[in-house]
Amino acid sequence: MTRKNNLTPATMALVITCEHGGNHVPEPYRHLFHNGRTLLESHRGFDPGALIMAKALARRFGAPLLTSTVSRLVVDLNRSIGHRNLHMGAIQELPAEIRQTILEHHYQPYRSEAEALVAQQIARRGRVIHISCHSFTNNFNGVVRHADIGLLYDPARQGERALCANWKSVLRVSAPDLEVRRNFPYEGRNDGFTSTLRKKFPPDAYLGIELELNQKNLLFPARQWTGLRELIITSLQTVLRDYYS
Repeated sequence: MTRKNNLTPATMALVITCEHGGNHVPEPYRHLFHNGRTLLESHRGFDPGALIMAKALARRFGAPLLTSTVSRLVVDLNRSIGHRNLHMGAIQELPAEIRQTILEHHYQPYRSEAEALVAQQIARRGRVIHISCHSFTNNFNGVVRHADIGLLYDPARQGERALCANWKSVLRVSAPDLEVRRNFPYEGRNDGFTSTLRKKFPPDAYLGIELELNQKNLLFPARQWTGLRELIITSLQTVLRDYYS
């Protein structure tokens, strides 16, 4: 787990996280994945591109950044305790006390630090916009997902709904060939870290948005992938002017 904190007065209200940034397996559990390299390198092991996107956003906005590179197969930081996919495969079969150790060493510290970071920024500025960076596979169980960018939010929270509507509109003008969908490929109010934080912070203080990138875009030439990141950053800058003015 790594954290970067480079605050400036103009961007203290923005917090960036990445829960599925890598496919690292801590040493005590590596023997369980001796034959699982292909799985670890797939979308089930981590979110390709999400960490690069998160770092680019944090760097441009000077925003606090919290990331993890522990594979979601070991423990999924974007799932609540008790969720059936909190652990996957061989980890699920481990004794309860070992799974509890994983939570104590990898899950709870990340969650606690992110929550404290959001609370700190709310105390300083009164409102936080939390961007949680993810990516999704283009083909899931034989179904092609037709979107380039997904913006996930809770429709019941007016601030999140308005921000994502504005962001989609700016992206449509800037890049009309890209397909941007709201609450796709998942519902933003489903189980996830932003959903947990919504229960802890009121809607006028916390806006939780999951940014989802289609992994097919990682197959672009490097220049195009760089351009996509720049597009996302500049479009968010346009949207956030209202919040920082």
